[in-house]
Amino acid sequence: QVQLVESGGGLVQPGGSLTLSCAASGFTDYAIGWFRQAPGKEREGVACVSRSGAGTNFADSVKGRFTISRDNTKNLVYLHTNSLKPEDTGVYYCAATRRRYYCGLQVNEYDFWGQGSQVTVSS
Repeated sequence: QVQLVESGGGLVQPGGSLTLSCAASGFTDYAIGWFRQAPGKEREGVACVSRSGAGTNFADSVKGRFTISRDNTKNLVYLHTNSLKPEDTGVYYCAATRRRYYCGLQVNEYDFWGQGSQVTVSS
């Protein structure tokens, strides 16, 4: 089991950047995904990083703009966002999957979720 806490959200202008952090405690040997949910829309996968940090995956909508990384010595996973657009607005969640080799963007493959952190992209 793992407990996850997101931080780093806030109000950002279009074109700006922001880094979200996901702090893990308890058992932390999980691949981690980042997801977001905009008002009135379903939760969608944004990015994931494997347990080691070597494998990553990104949604087409954020490829080239977002990166993901993890520091296992600190039990932290980061989502680095760049060139933010208003459509990036939403509550961003990190989540852990019990599937040992899974690093994908399917919401229902993740088992443990943080509380979310709001990202608002607006001028």
